[in-house]
Amino acid sequence: MIKNKIKNLNLSATLKINEISKKLENEGKKIIKFGFGESPFPVPAKVVDELKKNAHQKSYLPIQGLDDLRSSISKYESKKKNKNFSSEQIIIGPGSKELMFLLHLSFDGDIIIPTPSWVSYKPQSIIADNQFHWIETVAENNWYPSAESLEKLIFKNKEKNYLLILNSPNNPSGQVCKNIKEISEIIKKNKIIVLSDEIYSELTFDENYESISNFCPEKVIVSNGLSKWCGAGGWRLGYFIIPNELNKLKNSMKVLASETFSAVSAPIQFAAISAFKDDHYEYILKSKKILKSIGEYIYNNLKSNNVVMNKPMGGFYLMPEFLNKTFNTSTEMCTDLLNKKGVAILPGSDFGFSTEKMISRLSYTDFNGKNFMSNISLDTKVDEDLIKKFAPKIIEGTKRLKDWVEKA
Repeated sequence: MIKNKIKNLNLSATLKINEISKKLENEGKKIIKFGFGESPFPVPAKVVDELKKNAHQKSYLPIQGLDDLRSSISKYESKKKNKNFSSEQIIIGPGSKELMFLLHLSFDGDIIIPTPSWVSYKPQSIIADNQFHWIETVAENNWYPSAESLEKLIFKNKEKNYLLILNSPNNPSGQVCKNIKEISEIIKKNKIIVLSDEIYSELTFDENYESISNFCPEKVIVSNGLSKWCGAGGWRLGYFIIPNELNKLKNSMKVLASETFSAVSAPIQFAAISAFKDDHYEYILKSKKILKSIGEYIYNNLKSNNVVMNKPMGGFYLMPEFLNKTFNTSTEMCTDLLNKKGVAILPGSDFGFSTEKMISRLSYTDFNGKNFMSNISLDTKVDEDLIKKFAPKIIEGTKRLKDWVEKA
């Protein structure tokens, strides 16, 4: 009755932990939600106002997306990357996740997924019947593949088409790729397409964000959306920028879109124009200031001889490894933490690590972002006192984690 490849799939780990946390809270338990990666900040007021104004929009929009929205995105991305993207290169979807799925369905070749990677890359490749290859990474390289490891993998069969998924800043590690130029040299020499998942790019703590599309533009599909920087995950609006050289892929995705979601919600598309057209500099800068300070607070207070991790560089994730914990699996470890301390984190095995590696993903978003943001200015130094005042669960969660670590 159910296809075998579907039978073996589980609920998305990130969505599942959110439901578990809410269930425990409804039962009266005090849970620190370090598991689900959702922006804590409100959607910018200007964008919300535009949604209200356009609630009457009821017609089906073009499959590829509203012309004015695609135009505003192309101008936004052209300025951001110092490129010249056209609106014809943009395709709008109900979240970048759905567009990724359509890409998997369209692409004829193998998928290369770095370890660690976001939980949905692998299941989507399975559903689409694409063979996938994990490519190992190390902390010293910010958990990104080296050019050498990539070349070694594809040299096993150079005739195949490959799709490399590169996510920077990265979910789950919170790291930024620093060897993009070296990777791009391998891309240019071989039959490799890159899906550059840049959903956290506006939340890079360093101002000098680099996209791999700057180095091999004809081979890179850029993915982004409203969920992370704009706090609008539930609005479900994402987009791809597809180079002209990959028009066949874009046209195939349009066919699939026409047979699946038809078009993204009209009111949301009209409202999203404001997200890319208006100036949200202060909103983004405040978001980054708060997230960087909170990430560094947890990093500085949790790292020890028993806990190792890289300093956060963007987004809202840390990836601690607990050296003094000896469970059979990282899932068992995270269950123990949830049961004993009421702290929800995700096991590293959900992101491609071996089950026996005591590594995890921690999302530091369990605080009232609207309240925090409205009580600081661009000049405010976000210190421990402010974190205690406006993000008390961050302080409490870090304390519970430290206590759990020390009781090995």
